[in-house]
Amino acid sequence: MKALYFAWVREKTGCSVEDVTLPKGVGTVAELIEWQMGRGGGYAEAFGDAKSIRVAVNQTHVGTAHPVADGDEVAFFPPVTGGTP
Repeated sequence: MKALYFAWVREKTGCSVEDVTLPKGVGTVAELIEWQMGRGGGYAEAFGDAKSIRVAVNQTHVGTAHPVADGDEVAFFPPVTGGTP
């Protein structure tokens, strides 16, 4: 699986993209986030507040119950806001 990290998620993990072997027992976005936290260091910091992370699987925004599989592209990023103040 290809994991992509954007904005402060990238800054905290120290990584913008990496190939990840999907661990046994990880089948949903929520389980993937929990596994990421367990990696420690910047990953624990980046994924410590799962509510502040948004996820896209194969370029589609998804919720935490969405399944993940080997071969997926999973992007992690902070909530996006926009518009003119």
